[in-house]
Amino acid sequence: SRLSPLRRYASTSRPYSTLVDLRSDTVTKPTEPMLNCALSAPTGDDVLGEDPTVLALEEYTADLFGKESGLFVPTGTMSNLIAILAHCHGRASEMIIGSQSHICLWEGGNAANLGGVSSKQIQENYDGTLDLDSMRDCYRSDNDDHFAKTELICLENTHNVMGGRALEKTYIDEVSTFAKDLGVKVHIDGARIFNASVSLNTPVAELCSGADSVSICLSKGLGAPLGSVLVGEKEFIRLAKRARKRCGGGMRQVGVVASMGKFAIQNNVSRLSIDHSRAEKIATALHEAGFKQPQQGKVDTNIVYFGLPDHSNVTRNELCDRLRKEYGILLSGGYNKGGELFRICTHMDINDEDVDRAVEDIISLCLKA
Repeated sequence: SRLSPLRRYASTSRPYSTLVDLRSDTVTKPTEPMLNCALSAPTGDDVLGEDPTVLALEEYTADLFGKESGLFVPTGTMSNLIAILAHCHGRASEMIIGSQSHICLWEGGNAANLGGVSSKQIQENYDGTLDLDSMRDCYRSDNDDHFAKTELICLENTHNVMGGRALEKTYIDEVSTFAKDLGVKVHIDGARIFNASVSLNTPVAELCSGADSVSICLSKGLGAPLGSVLVGEKEFIRLAKRARKRCGGGMRQVGVVASMGKFAIQNNVSRLSIDHSRAEKIATALHEAGFKQPQQGKVDTNIVYFGLPDHSNVTRNELCDRLRKEYGILLSGGYNKGGELFRICTHMDINDEDVDRAVEDIISLCLKA
């Protein structure tokens, strides 16, 4: 386990030499083999389309997802934004999104304030899906000048806030058929799409065949230091590349990073099942100990949400700070339902011992006299 050292806190009775960082699956460090890929990667000017390593990553990812083309960008937020701008290329456009989606909650309202794209927000079902009848009620054509025209439906797979739930192929295909009947495109925010693929035992090309575009994050769960790849049809990628320029532009000799992203896809996807098993172990233990859980102890992938049990020794405002200072356990809080939920993400930089330690310390702090 490659974990950061924890300094000794003056108030700590049980100091640890390492932190167990469960805040996100983005906290991982590049491995030595991954860094070696960067050192030997051929590079060129990506803005001019001349970086061979970037071109190889884009082609490899597009082929893997069964799409025509790909575009490498530095962040998942940029990838989602330029996808929206490409699909909503004209003005007076609107998209349908989940009210608890990452695009809605945690991307700065960028589609509206940078792209002029408004949104209709629908409350997700418990499994992260959007109800088809609700989407039909939200649909607006351009035959009435009172309305923005619905151009796009955005899904999130896996769905973070709904507990890392994996959207199944049958549902995505239903949305695709529904959207085609209305002349609307479908974009998948696939920041953790490989987690969904592994959980459902469904190849990503098959899982995403009904989507017009997919954003794939290389730093969530896969261990790359940064980067996302957006895939779709050639004309869509052409428009997305134009949108990328408006959102800050391309990068230059970025093959050093792209090489690590390709390494991540080729080497770190199959091990995601380990993260899922560890998350399930945590969820089950906390549920059995009386902690509140939206998933009732069941998880699909590597994300666990929980609330404090009745008669907890600590308040929700104290938990994260005390876990860090007294036990060296890092997790994030303030989610949903008035901020009562906490989130745990398992990832490749923790091991079974870290999982056992985290469960023991959370239960000990909250419940033991």
